[in-house]
Amino acid sequence: MTHRKFRYHAGWEWMHSLQASDNSHLTLKKDIPLCARWLDESVLRTTNHIHVTMLHGDLPLLQGSLLIQMSDDEQDVQMLHFWVTPEQMVTLHSDLRLVLRMQRSPWSERLEKCGSAPEAFMLLLSYVLDTFHDGLDSFEAKLHQLENSMRRRNRADLMDGIFERRYELLHWSQLFVPVLEIEMAAREAFLQHYDATEGFSRLRFKLERIDSLIKHYNQQIDTLISMDDAISNLRGTDVMKTLTIFTALFTPAGVIGALWGMNFQRLPWLRESWGFALVLGITGLLTAGVYFWLWHKGWTGDLLKSGRSSKAAASKHGHGQAGGSGRPGSSERAHARPSQNDTAPIADGSNHPSDHATDSPSRSSRSRSRS
Repeated sequence: MTHRKFRYHAGWEWMHSLQASDNSHLTLKKDIPLCARWLDESVLRTTNHIHVTMLHGDLPLLQGSLLIQMSDDEQDVQMLHFWVTPEQMVTLHSDLRLVLRMQRSPWSERLEKCGSAPEAFMLLLSYVLDTFHDGLDSFEAKLHQLENSMRRRNRADLMDGIFERRYELLHWSQLFVPVLEIEMAAREAFLQHYDATEGFSRLRFKLERIDSLIKHYNQQIDTLISMDDAISNLRGTDVMKTLTIFTALFTPAGVIGALWGMNFQRLPWLRESWGFALVLGITGLLTAGVYFWLWHKGWTGDLLKSGRSSKAAASKHGHGQAGGSGRPGSSERAHARPSQNDTAPIADGSNHPSDHATDSPSRSSRSRSRS
């Protein structure tokens, strides 16, 4: 295990150790004896762990382990072990990418502005959350593509894509919840310094933003699943209704065929030349009667007419758009023309509004004189 030590102007220090083997952390134990037990436990830990305690009775300590994703690859998940007091931050990681990236701009300038080790650790978590934003942006593009696929054509294998997006969102949620827990644990450990620092505030806002995104995407996926279930149920219902209608329509033919197919010597019209035609006519009439009864009940309209009505509506809509293109108000103007024509014949003076207005008092006066 090799380690590097960084000291900042505010007086706090950061020691990062590169984990190489189980027995190579003796130097770090000598430099910081208080973290010896944490080192022994962290070397073997492969799961998230967060713990808040006190050193020497009044010195707050935040320690534990966190699974972080260092790139866009979902398999690039590594353990970050941390030990944080108000004046010291010790991190244990499997490679140097985290330290090297934190020494670049603008993160190096932000580290210089941190007034304590806990604030620097919150800044470190803010950098870790940047991978979440990149991953959620990619997830949003995939989810939008899935929604468009469902809108254009609801295939039978669409549910596999929905569950794949669900698993991807669960992956980000599992990485996000421990970071949220660390933020609450830091609030518990460093009470007097928590709300007064910029690093804590920025981390809290970033956590709220990611949390709202994850909840929103969860609602979208739930909506897609509900829509797919509803469409599947409607399809199944339509299939069963169609099969039922066809079964009912062919019931008379099946019954007549079963009766006239029995091995009896004396059956009506069996030896008549017109018997076959008569049986066919009776079968057709009964089938037509069953269909008319189903149609009268309204049980066939949705299945037998929906396709034709939808095509007719689509063609009508297309003709309407073709005829009205470039003139969006043609229909309204056509309806408005008769109202304008009512006052058109003004030349003869018979329909002018002023004539009616001036003629009505004279008529009333003549009626009063006659009376």
